[in-house]
Amino acid sequence: MAEQNAGNIIKQIYDEGNITKEQLSFLLQTKETDAQQELFKKARSVADGHYGKQVFVRGLIEFTNYCKNNCYYCGIRCENKQINRYRLSHAKIMERVSIGYEIGYRTIVLQGGEDAFFTDQVLCRLISDIKGSYPDCAVTLSVGERSRESYRRLFDAGADRYLLRHETADAVHYGMLHPDVMSFSDRMQCLQELKQIGYQVGCGFMVGSPQQTIDTLYQDLQFIREFQPHMVGIGPFIPQKDTPFGNRQAGTLECTLRLLAIIRLLHPKVLLPATTALGSIHPKGRELGILAGANVVMPNLSPADVRESYALYDHKLCTGEEAAEGLAALSGQMERIGYQVVCARGDSLVVS
Repeated sequence: MAEQNAGNIIKQIYDEGNITKEQLSFLLQTKETDAQQELFKKARSVADGHYGKQVFVRGLIEFTNYCKNNCYYCGIRCENKQINRYRLSHAKIMERVSIGYEIGYRTIVLQGGEDAFFTDQVLCRLISDIKGSYPDCAVTLSVGERSRESYRRLFDAGADRYLLRHETADAVHYGMLHPDVMSFSDRMQCLQELKQIGYQVGCGFMVGSPQQTIDTLYQDLQFIREFQPHMVGIGPFIPQKDTPFGNRQAGTLECTLRLLAIIRLLHPKVLLPATTALGSIHPKGRELGILAGANVVMPNLSPADVRESYALYDHKLCTGEEAAEGLAALSGQMERIGYQVVCARGDSLVVS
């Protein structure tokens, strides 16, 4: 495989909309600089062909760091007693939405742990108020596993999109990352139900999570290819010191960028974020993500005094350009690499 022409391999992946395990292994492990640059170049070309030189921005509000789950990798897991817990009030969330709207955001992402305080009634009122005040805004939810009936109520209240990382498409690997009370089949069922209801759906996984292999990554890519999500969020695994995985090795920038590019080739119209985690492990991580085929960034619209408490992992970027107030700086970063920040809704071109 190493002796084959990287350009031919990349072209074959794009043309066929599929990848072999051998091709994946080659693209992730090759030391050939030319092969890596050709991969990124093709991914950029594919993204530009569908979305132009546009980077869509979303205003991210991390509204609660309470969570009933105990995922081994996550800093807001229920057994972590070292963080300050918080919930934003309805009024505070609406205040942040208003600030974001004035800045120019037309997509609001409400992200939080699986917090029983935020019942369907509480969330439906919030969604309804956002859509009533800002009807040209898209509302994206990222609040974990809920019942089909709950997802339907939130959708009927006006939610447009839902982000739920599948974390891994390998059931055995899923069990290595989560306690026994959490179910791989439940996670997959939730994703299917979200899509059936009519959401624009996002899945995703951590790159370099403990026990991840070429085999598990191959299964992730096959799941994405078959599920056809509207969005895919991937970022490097970054350990959080107060979790069981606190001493594990982090995922790498290089592997994350290569996987971003491969996902773009396999699923050309997908919305693909250059995540906060990328910006957390490298000062130009998000720009490099865009140059590898990503086309979304999600600056933090949360109140400044709680950003550090949403500690999914250590050394999370939560000030400066990552903050929503730094939109001008972010725009400048993107312009320097030839892209334009767009504050429109930026709906996915993927057809359900």
